[in-house]
Amino acid sequence: MEASGAGGLSQLELDDLVASSDTGARTPPGWVGKLILITALCWSLFQLWIASPLPFMFNFGVLDSTETRSIHLAFALFLAYMAYPAERSPFQLGLALLVPALLAVLFMYGSKAGVPAWWIPIVAVAVIGAILLGSPKNWVPPWEWALAIIAALSSLYIVFFYSSISTRIGAPILQDYVVAVIGLMLLLEATRRSLGPALMIVATLFLAYTFLGPLMPGIIAHKGNTLSEVVNHQWITTEGVFGIALGVSTSFVFLFVLFGALLDKAGAGNYFIQVAFSLMGHMRGGPAKAAVVSSAMTGLISGSSIANVVTTGTFTIPLMKKVGFSSEKAGAVEVASSVNGQIMPPVMGAAAFLMVEYVGIPYFDVVKHAFVPATISYIALVYIVHLEAMKANMQGLPRAYTPGPLMRRLVGFVFGIVVICALAFIVNLTMSWIRPTFGSASIWVVFALLTAVYIGLLYLASREEPLELDDPNAPVKSLPLPGPTARSGLHFILPIVVLVWALMVDRLSPGLSAFWATAFMIFILLTQRPLMVMMRGADRTGNTNTGGAFASGVGDLIDGLISGARNMIGIGIATATAGIIVGAVSQTGVGSALADVVEVLSGGNLLAILFLTAILSLILGMGLPTTANYIVVSALLAPVIVTLGQQNGLIVPLIAVHLFVFYFGIMADVTPPVGLASFAAAAVSGGDPIKTGVVAFFYSLRTAALPFLFIFNTDLLLIDVDWIHGIFVFVTATIAMLLFAAATQGWFLTKSRIWESALLLMIAFSIFRPGFWMDMIYPPYEDLPPAQFEQAMGDAAVGSEMRLRISGLNAVGDPVEFAAVLNVPEGADGAERLANAGVVALRSEGEDVFIDDVAFDSPAQEAGLDWDQQVLMVRSPAAAPSKYWIYLPVVMLLALVVWLQRRRVGPDDAAPRKRQEEELSHA
Repeated sequence: MEASGAGGLSQLELDDLVASSDTGARTPPGWVGKLILITALCWSLFQLWIASPLPFMFNFGVLDSTETRSIHLAFALFLAYMAYPAERSPFQLGLALLVPALLAVLFMYGSKAGVPAWWIPIVAVAVIGAILLGSPKNWVPPWEWALAIIAALSSLYIVFFYSSISTRIGAPILQDYVVAVIGLMLLLEATRRSLGPALMIVATLFLAYTFLGPLMPGIIAHKGNTLSEVVNHQWITTEGVFGIALGVSTSFVFLFVLFGALLDKAGAGNYFIQVAFSLMGHMRGGPAKAAVVSSAMTGLISGSSIANVVTTGTFTIPLMKKVGFSSEKAGAVEVASSVNGQIMPPVMGAAAFLMVEYVGIPYFDVVKHAFVPATISYIALVYIVHLEAMKANMQGLPRAYTPGPLMRRLVGFVFGIVVICALAFIVNLTMSWIRPTFGSASIWVVFALLTAVYIGLLYLASREEPLELDDPNAPVKSLPLPGPTARSGLHFILPIVVLVWALMVDRLSPGLSAFWATAFMIFILLTQRPLMVMMRGADRTGNTNTGGAFASGVGDLIDGLISGARNMIGIGIATATAGIIVGAVSQTGVGSALADVVEVLSGGNLLAILFLTAILSLILGMGLPTTANYIVVSALLAPVIVTLGQQNGLIVPLIAVHLFVFYFGIMADVTPPVGLASFAAAAVSGGDPIKTGVVAFFYSLRTAALPFLFIFNTDLLLIDVDWIHGIFVFVTATIAMLLFAAATQGWFLTKSRIWESALLLMIAFSIFRPGFWMDMIYPPYEDLPPAQFEQAMGDAAVGSEMRLRISGLNAVGDPVEFAAVLNVPEGADGAERLANAGVVALRSEGEDVFIDDVAFDSPAQEAGLDWDQQVLMVRSPAAAPSKYWIYLPVVMLLALVVWLQRRRVGPDDAAPRKRQEEELSHA
């Protein structure tokens, strides 16, 4: 199938595009290609084994986290060299030759006395020679076999010599040096092959910084580390390559990627696209709205922006062009919606699982905090598409049925919501009864009930025609009917329900949740075809006997296991290489030095720091995958933002900072000139990739604005918010984001004038942050002298926040000022409340007040208070009206804009385009 538009690529070329960026473009014919596929299959089976309870049931194959990380990376390295041929452009080749040479010099420079260094340049020459010999795409030469095997063995070194290594941590022997140096060099070359040069360059610079600390400028200089220290930190222990990032890739990310691959092989991707089109294709700009919804749903089964663009874009982009979108705008809509798939709960990108480890909160809380921003971002994108359709007066695609009265449809919608809520209540009630009744056997009862529901839903699907992905370039006669389309694949929802239930209700770990969902998905893959033959007489590909259908299901399962593993090659390599950077940061202490640099550059202004962080994320993201970008920027700047925010008097939750970095890491997939998702969309649409990226960037401004907003208004992240307030926040934030989208698109009810767009921006900001204006009118805190600290604690309402300006010393002994928040506890008077908060004693020296002692593990200690700190200022909560009173003038301003624009809506705005109607009627 050819993609629509001049320059569009064929489906084969699009598959190759995805393969070259995500799964590896080399699958040679013959036994070598089969070996690559078998290795990928074994990797998936290994991951399923270690995630399951089977090793503990059989007391066989029980591995600790360090061993599993080593084996995980060994699979990734072997497949990276086998599946990714090396780029042969002069730039890529120059980098590939430079890095081993540079590392050889650095490792020799960092060697300690008594360690022979003659072998280091020999390793570098061998790697350079293998690169110079070339890397063909249709076969694997012997030197590439050598690189693949040696890289895998270097990773497995910790497994083979686990017991002996554990006795000499911190004192590596020559064997450790050799393996670590070879492993680091080959890991960086594998990174260049599978992910491009950017991450390799950044990791190399951090390694260079580790050795060359004394030669650095004063503000970031350090003592420098020897080869012994670097080898021990980066390769032998779990502080570097085998650190937290690779551990998350091993424990969580692989299973979620595998779950998505299996779901896609079962036919869920096509089902989501068809359902989205049946529900939204008839609206103005319907194909574009359907693209947004289908990309949100396929974000569940694809962790890659590029794969998401190509999967849904080959169908949605030509249809968008057919109803009036230009090639660039059609591609941009697909890019904006596909990239946002990574921020959509409950299954977010790989970085979300890293947050669990870095922030130290359950995955449920990560999902809860990310829910409102992600949802309103998608709603706003649908609205942006609607505005584009309004600008061009586009029409939707013809429906195959006549809709009923509006009231009947509203009643049906409400009834559907009620039915879903009732089903959720019944399921919850049933589960709460099954577990205490059946005990350890409850899992089999649950499986039996799930199987019964699955068979029932599959029977419903068998009554409908099998879904086929239509040719988007063929004339569109009508849209599919929503009811039959939805019923034809409801069984695909069950594994997602299992996953969400395990994550959100049972609160299982992400890895175990993904394992049970994947296990049920495997059951569906093996049984849906034979059962469909029994119920319908044939499965979706025409098999008419159960044996052939079962064999096809086994084939789908094997393909899914292989696809899942190949999708993980880049992620496994990225997390390992990012571990080099994280290890260098922890080893050199550059994080605290960077805080000084950022403070100097920003002048200590938090907003300037956030802009610097956003720009750094975008720059790094031009060549780094989202996961690696998140690891690098969060390791460098997340603590800096929290610390400097505290010094500026703003208490920024750590999860807010990590989500900030995550959002801008995703934005890098859009931003030209290197936005890979934009290039993929342009390859489908035949449009200009740079123009596509620019338009997609403007469509994604809502995603760029949200992180700044939730840093200053943490209600958007549902932090310390009850469910009633949460609903209110969701509604108001959605309205504000729609107004922001209207302002940035220059169209509300009609084309906006510049001052109207500016007014809409101010209204949107005021709804997002009503406290900004109200605090100017009624300051929320009263500044008191330190001597009134105890009295203020006695006067404040229980549960309110007392804010303190504190002067003291930081961890390295440098003087620092910061803001501390102390919740007012119960107590008869100020002294008792201070004691209950953990402030054991205060000391007065004239007018100065010092904290004399703080109770261990108390709220005061958690707030950062410690002995001998000086209290500079006490900010006591002041009586003030609700910040939401600001909505009254805001609503009046909005009514003014609506009135002015309605006056300008004329016949030209309301009249349909006759030519477009004629084209659609002919189609």
